Parts: sequence; C-alpha cells; structure tokens
Amino acid sequence: MDLTPSELQIPIPFSKPVGHPTLQAKVSWGDHIVTVGGGAPVRVQSMTNTDTEDAIGTAIQVKELAQAGSELVRITVNTPQAAAAVPYIREQLDKMDIHVPLIGDFHYNGHRLLTEYPECAKALSKYRINPGNVGKGDKHDKQFAQMIEAAVRYDKAVRIGVNWGSLDQELLARLMDVNALRQTPWDAKQVMYEALIASAVESAELAESLGLRGEQIILSCKVSGVQDLIAVYRALSKRCKYALHLGLTEAGMGTKGTVASSVSLGILLQEGIGDTIRVSLTPQPNEARTQEVVIANEILQSLGLRTFVPSVTACPGCGRTTSTTFQVLAQEIDTYLRSQMLVWRKQYPGVEHLKVAVMGCIVNGPGESKHADIGISLPGTGEAPAAPVFIDGEKVLTLRGDSIAQEFHKIVDQYVKKRFGSTHPT
Repeated sequence: MDLTPSELQIPIPFSKPVGHPTLQAKVSWGDHIVTVGGGAPVRVQSMTNTDTEDAIGTAIQVKELAQAGSELVRITVNTPQAAAAVPYIREQLDKMDIHVPLIGDFHYNGHRLLTEYPECAKALSKYRINPGNVGKGDKHDKQFAQMIEAAVRYDKAVRIGVNWGSLDQELLARLMDVNALRQTPWDAKQVMYEALIASAVESAELAESLGLRGEQIILSCKVSGVQDLIAVYRALSKRCKYALHLGLTEAGMGTKGTVASSVSLGILLQEGIGDTIRVSLTPQPNEARTQEVVIANEILQSLGLRTFVPSVTACPGCGRTTSTTFQVLAQEIDTYLRSQMLVWRKQYPGVEHLKVAVMGCIVNGPGESKHADIGISLPGTGEAPAAPVFIDGEKVLTLRGDSIAQEFHKIVDQYVKKRFGSTHPT
C-alpha cells in the first residue's frame, strides 16, 4: 500500500506515564535514603515470611530480598519477642553491608510494642499501621495516636495501610447508614470502596494533626480483585496528596498471582498512579521468596519505568524450532546475567541496559539479533548447522559445532567487559 507524504509525517506518540503529584517521603537507615513519591522512581518492596523472632533467619532472608532488588523490606512485628529481635536483625544486616530500610508490620498491639520496645522503634525505618486493627471504640484513636507519636519522636515514615479484609467495621457501618439516606443509594461495592478510601485519608489527616508531616505518610488501600484495585486507586489518587503504595493483596500462587498483579499494577502505573509496589505472591513449594521481587522488577522494566537487569529476547518456538537449544541457551544466559548483577552493578555501570537476543531460526532470528546489543540466531529445523552472531547490529562471526552455547556465553561476557568496563576495569 502506497502512503502519501502527509501520511508518513503523522507521528505515533509514545505513551509515557504522567505521574500524579504526590509528596515525597524519605525512608532511611543511616546515610542510606530511599525516596518515595514526588517524582522519585517507583520503588520495589517485599516482605519476609520468616518468624521475626528468628533474627538470623530473618536477616538472611532480608539480605536475599535486598540483593534481588527490593529497596524496602517489611517484617512482621507481632510479639514482644519479635520486637526485641528487630534491633539484632538490623545489626546483622549492617554487618553484612545490607542497608535496606526495614518496615515494621504492626497489627493489634503495635501501640504497646513501639512504646515498650524503643530500640525496636528506632531500628525500624518505617511503620505499617492498619487503621482497622488498632483498636475499637474509644481505644481506636488513642492507640493510633500512640503509634504516630512514636513515629514523630523517632522521625520515621508511616504507611497507613487499609485492607478490605480487615476494614474498620465502625467506619463501614457509619457509611452504610449515610448511604441508606441517599435518594439513590450506592451499591454495596461502592460503599466498600468509599470506606477503604475514607479510612486511609481520614487516618492520614489524623496523623498530621498529631504532628506527623505529610511527607512522612504513605497510603495504601489493598484489595484482592483486579478491577477493584484499579477503581479504588484511581479515586484515591484524586483525593489525596500522599505517596501511594500499590499491591494486590492475597494475589494468589504462580501464574494466577503473577498475571493478576501484573495487570492491575501495570494499568495503574501506566496512568502514573503509584510510588511503591509489592507483588504479594503465595510462594509455591520450594520457590524462593525473591520471586515476588523478580516479578515486581519485571513489571517496572516492561513498562520502561525502571531498568534492573539486562533483557534477553527469545522466540517462543514453533514447528521450525524442534531443537530446544535456543530455549536452554536463553535460560542459561538470563540466569547468568541475573546472577552476575550483584558484581556487575559496581564494576560495569549501565550494564542493566544491555539487550541480548537468543533466537531459534532464520525467520526473525537475524532481525531481532540486529536490534539487540548482542544476539545469536540458532539453526532451526532443516537449516544449515550454523549460528550467526551479531554485535551492535553487525554480523561479526558464525558459530558451528557442539559448543555454540559455551562460545556464545564467553562472547557475552567479553562484550560486557569491553563495553561497560572501559571506565571501571576489573
């Protein structure tokens, strides 16, 4: 089809997310500061599933999560023993040169633990408070105030995290009564949405009235349904100035949890909503806790919001690729690049932007390889047993024989050292 000159001049806009203005919170430990909101990069958060009373086990898992890319790590603080262990966990992390800020997750007794264990309150960088679990009736505001007073005293950030599984029932009942008086009452789900948002915003306003600065506050309203999460955060972002934490609570296991989190968070982030994220996966048997961090990183990297690790492009396979060589090589290269990032981040600045292509046949292999920084097109069914290698868009050599994978592995390693190590030689 022929195109006219005017048609060729029509630009295709790149849809880059435009952020909703929020205050910038600072979550810090010592000299290590993680900025949240106010134009800062969207941050990745995770949570341990160890018994916090096991200080060594918890410190080890925090280290693993931090090394995987989690910039903030939340730990459960639910008992006096757990609160007493927090300073020791912090001490162990500092000894391991892991300065990731720790977030204390409090429910029901946080007011007592923060008051009775001041060293715990000091060792944490942020407190997570659930307004639905701080007490009922007259105790609610008093116990909430005790937690906020600790944050003010020690200059800590606070996430006021509402969850529809533990919503303030008194607030919900009040809103239902108000709704019953409407000429056209809302349906039950709309009232639930309003209760979530009102709980978060009213709690934040109460915290500010108690002396907590607005930039110390982060809000979240977590639900387990994709459409519910999108609806709630769209409304919440219009009704407050605070930084927002995104997460689909109880997202589920495996594919279900990954897809649901990716879809919901992806839509909101593309709309510029969200300052920190967590992918709340139920771990599968023998699966590393770090998997939730890997997925969160991939969501941000896929949207072009952050870059954490080199990307590996690989074809899905078809009848032309009966050999599994390209699958094995793609997996090996991806695993190798991720494992090397702990060292490469310091030695080779910018290596996270590297693009590698491992393709399985001649149809798209050469083209994709040319678009990558370094790529290989492996032979498909019936093709000559040769694998052309492309570097910076140019074919530089052809690999043959039984050691193609090992040779390409070395070529990638040499490329990284040459391109990204010029100013930081090993």
